[in-house]
Amino acid sequence: MARKQNEDLLIEDELAAAFLDEDLSVSEPTAPAPTEDTWDDSEEEFPGQLAVDVYETEEKLVVKARTAGVNKEDLDVSISDGILTISGTLSSGDDTDAINWHIQECYWGEFSRTLALPVSVKEDEVEAVLKDGVLTVSFSKVKQEQAKKIQIQ
Repeated sequence: MARKQNEDLLIEDELAAAFLDEDLSVSEPTAPAPTEDTWDDSEEEFPGQLAVDVYETEEKLVVKARTAGVNKEDLDVSISDGILTISGTLSSGDDTDAINWHIQECYWGEFSRTLALPVSVKEDEVEAVLKDGVLTVSFSKVKQEQAKKIQIQ
C-alpha cells in the first residue's frame, strides 16, 4: 500500500510539472538566499515614489498627495515650465532603541514625485494646503481661446 501512495505522489508531481512546463528529472540549482554581503540595497539610493491624484474642475487643476506624518517644513513643492515636483522626508520618529525589527512595512525616508501637468496653468496663481495628512496643490487653469474663423479671400 505504501508503494501505491508513493506512485500517486509521483503522478501528482508529474501532473504539476506538466502544467508548470517543468521537467522534474532535471533539477536546476537554486540561487542562494541573500546574505548581508549579497543583499542588494541599491533601492535605498532612490527616493520613494509619492502617489498622487490629479483632477480638473471648471477653473482649477488640483493635485492631491497623501503625506500623512510629514510636517509642512519637511515638504518642498515647486513648479517650472508645467512640471510639478513634490519632495520631502518622512521621519519614523525615535527608533534608535530598536534592536530587532519583526515587521517593517512603512516607508520612512526621502520621497519625491515629478509630473508634467496635463493642462496649462498659471504658475503664479497656486495654493498649497496641508490638512489632515493630505497635501492639496491647486492651480488656476489658463483659459484656452476658442478657435477663430479665418476668412478666405
